[in-house]
Amino acid sequence: MATHWTLGCDANDPHLVADFWALALGYVAEPGYDDPHGASIIDSDGVGPAIGFGKVPEGKTAKNRMHIDIRVLGEPPWDMPEREKLIRAKVAVLSSAGATKVRAEFYDEHLGHVVMLDPEGNEFCVA
Repeated sequence: MATHWTLGCDANDPHLVADFWALALGYVAEPGYDDPHGASIIDSDGVGPAIGFGKVPEGKTAKNRMHIDIRVLGEPPWDMPEREKLIRAKVAVLSSAGATKVRAEFYDEHLGHVVMLDPEGNEFCVA
């Protein structure tokens, strides 16, 4: 049996970052969690882990040692042209929500993933 776990994250503005990641992952604010110095989001289906964001005084200073990969088409095998369309659409949505596109990586002739930064500069990939 798998262990239930929560991903804990530092943030300058926990509510801003939680709102961004809720949009990115299709999560919702954790019911009953009300803290001006923290925020928590959950998978409303109860499948994925909760993600908590706590306010810290220091800013981000280095590359993440771990990051989230958003998979737009689930697990392989993939229909590569369809996957590429979904990656580009997700990147557009996340860009309009405050993310920054860093670079696109290609596998053969197909878009493999896009490296992005969330509103506080944390790296993640849309794949």
